[in-house]
Amino acid sequence: MTTPISLTVNGEPRRTSAATIADFVRELGLKPEKVAVEHNGEIAPRSTLEQVALCDGDQLEIVHFVGGG
Repeated sequence: MTTPISLTVNGEPRRTSAATIADFVRELGLKPEKVAVEHNGEIAPRSTLEQVALCDGDQLEIVHFVGGG
């Protein structure tokens, strides 16, 4: 089992055992292909979310897209 790490997500402290950004996004109940993520001040391309490892102290800004009419 992975040791939980501390993150700041959209300005709020969070703890997670997720290994990657994509894992964390799924933990939030969102689909990685439907979000935009800023990781430590840099936009993380959606195609890399499965590979970008999370580290203790990382800062994420996550925006998810909602469709409607």
